[in-house]
Amino acid sequence: MFTGLIEHLGTVSSIVVDAGGCTLTIANSAPILGDCHIGDSIAVNGACLTVTEFNNEKEGGWFKVWLANETLERTDLGERRVGDQLNLERAMGAHVRFGGHFVQAHVDTTATVVERVPDGDSLRLTFQLPEPTPSRPSLLPYLIPKGYVTIDGASLTLTAVDDTKRTFSVMLIQHTQEKITLSQKQTGTKVNIEVDMVGKYVEKSVVAALGGGAGEGVRALVEKIVEDVLRKKGIP
Repeated sequence: MFTGLIEHLGTVSSIVVDAGGCTLTIANSAPILGDCHIGDSIAVNGACLTVTEFNNEKEGGWFKVWLANETLERTDLGERRVGDQLNLERAMGAHVRFGGHFVQAHVDTTATVVERVPDGDSLRLTFQLPEPTPSRPSLLPYLIPKGYVTIDGASLTLTAVDDTKRTFSVMLIQHTQEKITLSQKQTGTKVNIEVDMVGKYVEKSVVAALGGGAGEGVRALVEKIVEDVLRKKGIP
């Protein structure tokens, strides 16, 4: 489990690709490796990855993670290049303050930066979600203004949501711009998205309570209930 509060920016120093995926080496990572062990989980741009090797003393500290093809397909990590910076967060400890929101670091999809608008010292960013497919339904039902969203591993507050355009927006204050990579992303680039898992559990509970089956949305279930009521009353 993670909080979405980025601890450090690491730098991609090596990418080794093979048929099953790739090994990513992330350098300049000493600040988060002091208590590291092989097998630990670190959120890298919002994706929970397992440390397979690390060195906390050499060249500013580095660690390696393995990216399976599933991870490469679902995230933007396959598009990273040597020299790119990445948002890093260690798994949450039981003794720390919980300052963000519940983040699993299980990326749901990617979104595309479609607008960057300066607002004083702040920066407003707008993203567009991909067209939904049967295997990957729309995430818009889980996005609400002033709700949470995780973008490249950073817990952020939604400022606007447009269901018609499949877009949503956030605002980065100057402090946040300096601490995460998102302010560097230009229009047309992809980011990793994880929606608030609480919304997913609420939806599943509501669907179950309404007697819906797997794959049925809440809207479809409500329509079904209304149709049943009208039919029982003899209203066509």
